Amino acid sequence: IEEIAQAIAKRDKARIIPSGTHALNKIGLSTQVPMKLVYLTDGSQRKITIGKRSIKFKKASPKLLSAKEEINVLIIQALREIGKNNIDQHQLEKIKQLLSNVKKENIIHDIKLAPTWVRELILKLIT
Repeated sequence: IEEIAQAIAKRDKARIIPSGTHALNKIGLSTQVPMKLVYLTDGSQRKITIGKRSIKFKKASPKLLSAKEEINVLIIQALREIGKNNIDQHQLEKIKQLLSNVKKENIIHDIKLAPTWVRELILKLIT
């Protein structure tokens, strides 16, 4: 189903990024595989149903889609899904580990696209 979403994005010349539980699953913060994949896009908004699963493309600001590293966007989306007051130590350690493989200048660039609380949290993890 992810391949279908990627093919649609390629056909439409649109950028897409996973959001919500899909982002959590992709970076290993959740083992739940969502039945409904939600992508943020600069393409057209729509919903596609394939059997019991679905793909939803939600309009997003082009700014959010201008990240240099996909992992940074996934982390931002995952943190937004978890919520500011629900993040545990295990999740922070996992995020810190993921960020250790990313160039610091790319992290600094990409967190400018995040909400303030996410930006502050990531800055604490990388310093």
